[in-house]
Amino acid sequence: MKTLPEWLQHTFGYACRDLSLFESALTHRSAGGSHNERLEFLGDAVLNCVTADVLYRQFPTAPEGELSRYRATLVSGESLAMVASELQLGDWLRLGAGELKSGGFRRKSILADTLEALFGAIYLDGGFDAAFKVIEGVFATRLPQLPSAAQLKDPKTRLQETLQARAMALPEYVVEAISGEPHAQQFRVRCEVRTLQLQAQGEGSSRRAAEQESAQRAMEQLRQLWNLNES
Repeated sequence: MKTLPEWLQHTFGYACRDLSLFESALTHRSAGGSHNERLEFLGDAVLNCVTADVLYRQFPTAPEGELSRYRATLVSGESLAMVASELQLGDWLRLGAGELKSGGFRRKSILADTLEALFGAIYLDGGFDAAFKVIEGVFATRLPQLPSAAQLKDPKTRLQETLQARAMALPEYVVEAISGEPHAQQFRVRCEVRTLQLQAQGEGSSRRAAEQESAQRAMEQLRQLWNLNES
């Protein structure tokens, strides 16, 4: 079993100086004591700055909107959780008893937040250049795998642009239900395109996620409808 400094060196190529920073970065607030929320806040800002710089250089002709979509994809909770899982970050998490029982070491939101906290710790421990090098290395293999800018448009944006192109009113989103405990809520949202008498439902762990799913399902209905009309 590696020590924490050995894992950091092996995983990020980084030799830490102040080990307590990294211990805090890996500590969820459920465990009490010095936890990672402040470091997560800092790491989020550093991560966004570094990815913006890397994308600006990687895509020299891309407009601001495309760069924003690329960055949003790279730093999304889903993407960060996947990276954290690949790096086996969950093995180093410090969680309270409740989170341990509920499988917090696998929870995407906790993994993503902890990875950001580690970036914040590296920034404080080694400076911006060290954080830049680590973050650039972590995401290097993901840059060539990015979809096209058009594919990265989220479902709500695609639905809105599709309707606007046809001079139709914008869709409306209605929260139908919220269930679950405060820390694990589930939302159900209805997307309505009234001019077409079209409705679609979506569910997710946040209102935004549920809206996106409902928009995706509305888009699928529109494609079928217009294909029928065109045939």
